Amino acid sequence: MFDKEKLARISESKKKWEENELTKALNRAPEQKEEFKSGSGSIVNRLYTPEDIADIDYEKEIGFPGQYPYLRGYQPTMYRGRTWTMRMYAGFATAEESNERYKYLVDQGSTGLSVAFDLPTQIGYDSDHALAQGEVGKVGVAIDSLKDMEILFDGIPLDKVSTSMTINAPAAVLLAMYIAVAEKQGVSTDKLRGTIQNDILKEYIARGTYIFPTEPSMRLITNIFEYCSKEVPKWNTISISGYHIREAGSTAAQEVGFTLADGIAYVEAAVEAGLDVDTFAPRLSFFFNSHNDLFEEVAKFRAARRLWAKIMKERFRAKNEKSMMLKFHTQTAGCTLTAQQPDNNIIRVAMQALAAVLGGTQSLHTNSRDEALALPTEDSVTIALRTQQIIANETGVTNTVDPLAGSYYIEAKTKEIEEKAMEYITKIDQLGGAARAIDLGYIQKEISDSAYQYQMEIESLDRIVVGVNKYQVEEEAPKGLLRVDPLVAQMQKKKINEVKECRNNEAVAEKLQLLKKACQGTENVMPFILDAVKEYATLGEICGVMREVFGEYEQAVLL
Repeated sequence: MFDKEKLARISESKKKWEENELTKALNRAPEQKEEFKSGSGSIVNRLYTPEDIADIDYEKEIGFPGQYPYLRGYQPTMYRGRTWTMRMYAGFATAEESNERYKYLVDQGSTGLSVAFDLPTQIGYDSDHALAQGEVGKVGVAIDSLKDMEILFDGIPLDKVSTSMTINAPAAVLLAMYIAVAEKQGVSTDKLRGTIQNDILKEYIARGTYIFPTEPSMRLITNIFEYCSKEVPKWNTISISGYHIREAGSTAAQEVGFTLADGIAYVEAAVEAGLDVDTFAPRLSFFFNSHNDLFEEVAKFRAARRLWAKIMKERFRAKNEKSMMLKFHTQTAGCTLTAQQPDNNIIRVAMQALAAVLGGTQSLHTNSRDEALALPTEDSVTIALRTQQIIANETGVTNTVDPLAGSYYIEAKTKEIEEKAMEYITKIDQLGGAARAIDLGYIQKEISDSAYQYQMEIESLDRIVVGVNKYQVEEEAPKGLLRVDPLVAQMQKKKINEVKECRNNEAVAEKLQLLKKACQGTENVMPFILDAVKEYATLGEICGVMREVFGEYEQAVLL
């Protein structure tokens, strides 16, 4: 970006500045630390100049918005043309209560719904299962059958909203329920817009809500790719998640490296199943965390976009430009929110949301101030939504595309994260791919080591967390928190019994038997799951059939 003569002059000027102004300033007042580090622990230089980005080729590596390698965003106008989708992650207790919250959020200006499911639903158990005891409706909404899904979206036209569902192991079942609800509303599948997370590899890595072993899980995912490419063409069939990898303690570079390595594994599985890369890759999406270090996070999003574009073009020979575009949803970092002085979380979330916007996210969820204590109240979730609306309408950061481009620090940091992430991808390739690296415990161990280092820095006061290890105050116990009624479990059990009494149980048994045969063979299982769902087979019954055929995953033991 600069010729050698100019760089030599800049270097000489920097030396003079260091010898004069800087030396005098340090003599008057030494810096507060010997080393300054980013949120991920990498060294941050005192000053960045053109020397730090001297080897960057603007046209090849930065370029223009809407053009390869999409560093500056995949839309030429970005937010000047359309503001990001404002999603608020919501779901608790029963479908009836969650439906009320969704309608409230839409009334308050939310432009997309994002469904949180309870733990039994996430691992494929009905609310009346013994393992569901004490967990029904606690961290999300309980969905046991198509009846619950009908209630959840009652009065919400599915051809008018975009819906994201945070569901993984039983993603095929919940997607089938959504499709069935749409049909009952008279909405054709080609009009449905939204995303299922459907990312099982990160469950093995960081989250734990897996059911089936690796091979059948990958089959289910590629079956969804194939089915939706023909039947639900506007649906994003996977949201490859770095969010939970970061929540587990990874660095920014690890979040990018491990997430894109998972993405590579999904593309390879689909190609091996006979799918053309350009038929499914345009509907791949990603899900990232936005952490506290504002500039590092902006650089992370930009690096991920450029690196994925290169991977799809050079590794998979994608020809469709949309196959190379990394489209992503962002959620602010739940792991940074504190139970102490919870109002401080409003400021944390605002900074994290700003980083996501400056980094070019396509949709955004802002966490609520009380999420370290309980599910968010309506007041808290409204503040979280207003945070996005203020950024969009009052700050001016949406007026120009990629406003931090050209910053010596941002461009240097972007390249640093991209190179570190690529080192992880190369290592995972050498181990035999993401699934093999997970089985070996490599990815989990890397994240565990980073999480340990982060915690040690907090305990040694090398990392300050306001209200936790510094600036503490005496506080009263929090009031007005949202609590899920324990009677929810009883209500769900009653609903399941009513569904089983009213449905055609012979038809259910027949559809489940056909599903079992499909699982034992090589057919795409999505049509069979959809047929079972329409007969009101429960989530637990459908997943039970697949458990019987596929078995269950056993987590690797880290030594």
